[in-house]
Amino acid sequence: MSIYADKTILIYCCFVAVVFGCAMGSFLNCAAWRIAHGESFIKGRSHCTTCGHVLGASELIPVLSWVIQRGRCKVCKQKISVRYPLTELFFGLMTLLCLLRFDLTLLCLRNWILICCLFCLSLVDMEEYIIPDGILIFAAIVWLAFAPFAYDGWMDAGKGVLAAIIYGGGILLVSLILDKILKKDSLGGGDIKLIAVIGLYLGLIAPLFMMILACVTGLLFLVIRNKFVKNSPEQMPFGPFISAAAAIMLLYGDLFLSWYMGFFKL
Repeated sequence: MSIYADKTILIYCCFVAVVFGCAMGSFLNCAAWRIAHGESFIKGRSHCTTCGHVLGASELIPVLSWVIQRGRCKVCKQKISVRYPLTELFFGLMTLLCLLRFDLTLLCLRNWILICCLFCLSLVDMEEYIIPDGILIFAAIVWLAFAPFAYDGWMDAGKGVLAAIIYGGGILLVSLILDKILKKDSLGGGDIKLIAVIGLYLGLIAPLFMMILACVTGLLFLVIRNKFVKNSPEQMPFGPFISAAAAIMLLYGDLFLSWYMGFFKL
């Protein structure tokens, strides 16, 4: 069944996608915080990060709970970061865009799971400057599990493996050379592994544009931050820029590449 078969179905599916996406964004935000702080995101109930108060059902409604509580914990009255409702809304939007782009298909599910992984690891990287190997391994396993359904034979799927080797290995080589020249770490190992995993999903061409987009946006962010933020940290997490560029290419890479290649047609 396609969501575009009927206008009513389309509206209903879009509504469900946004609500479910916001709820998933809440879970991923919680999981990222726990991973960054060495807690298990599988066991234990959600709690206030300040006083430890275990959250009730009324405090776990995405976006609305934060608004109703005016951004404060019910018990200790400490401010709850605006990061929570913003990330929930953002992931609700990402879920909607994924549904609209890929319809109700297995490809939609596979790509949405990758976006979940990219979103979670970006939050961890922004807080702790690390990209958890567990998330990357999970994303690679998901790719392998969906490969029989997403590609026309293993030769087609092999392009993803080749892309992972080429881009992951290529970036590793460039990183090692820069490390020697600059005499410091130029790119984290987690970023290199992230690019390799993304190569599985994007294939041979799209990762090149993804890396260009990630570098440009990362550089712009660095310039703006250094200009307007005093005493800004020397480190800058690159994982979120790679993830954002990957999500853009995942959702609209085919359209962009078709438009771009059109310039070379005679």
